[in-house]
Amino acid sequence: MNPYDIPVLAAVLEGASRLIEQLSSLLDPLAGASAAALAIVVVTLLVRAVLVPVGVSQRRAQRTRARLAPRIRSLQQRHRSDPARLERELSALYASEKASPLAGCLPVLAQAPVLAVVYAVFSLPMIAGHANPLLAHSLAGAPLGQGLVAAAGAGSLPGLAVCGIVVAVVLLLVVLTRRLQQRTATLDLGSSAAVGLPGGPGFGRALSWLPLVSVVFAALAPLAAALYLATSMGWTLVERTILAVALPV
Repeated sequence: MNPYDIPVLAAVLEGASRLIEQLSSLLDPLAGASAAALAIVVVTLLVRAVLVPVGVSQRRAQRTRARLAPRIRSLQQRHRSDPARLERELSALYASEKASPLAGCLPVLAQAPVLAVVYAVFSLPMIAGHANPLLAHSLAGAPLGQGLVAAAGAGSLPGLAVCGIVVAVVLLLVVLTRRLQQRTATLDLGSSAAVGLPGGPGFGRALSWLPLVSVVFAALAPLAAALYLATSMGWTLVERTILAVALPV
């Protein structure tokens, strides 16, 4: 059974498709043939605006981890020969402070369902039993349902150009966001910040490069999903810059 035929999921996709179509119609006088692409940007900004409290919570969690850094290092030194005991002590410490070492993942997790819906509505030929009208939309001649890899396979020059630019923007935003994190983080990404996380310091270093997966996703996903990702990452960069000043560690 196709999971997209499940009634609840089909209803969600149909609702999302109609929302984007209606928003595209409203934006048509402003953006013309690229109205659907602009609609994706608008939807992304609305979602991120709703998630501002999550970003603030993430920043406060980072401040808490920075404040706990001396105690974390003390526990690390005291129980370095007993990883199980160290994990228990760190878990108790985070619980007592109502902090989570994985709080930084909240914005990504909160957006995952929206990104999945955008991906689906711009990749499925049929939605709720009827043809998907969103696949007819484009950005500067590049179909919103076609990604960089697909455009390369089809030999589509507009697709290669537009998708290539969006993927390059995603890569640039990944690099800039990581540099911002390195400048504002009080705890080293490879030591204290990773203590208590599954896999220890090595996991922490790997986690710091996890956003590079976004570049691969942007290259493989439909242009609409890559556009959502680029807009969201741009918001993240601006939001973290503001919060770093407003809520210094």
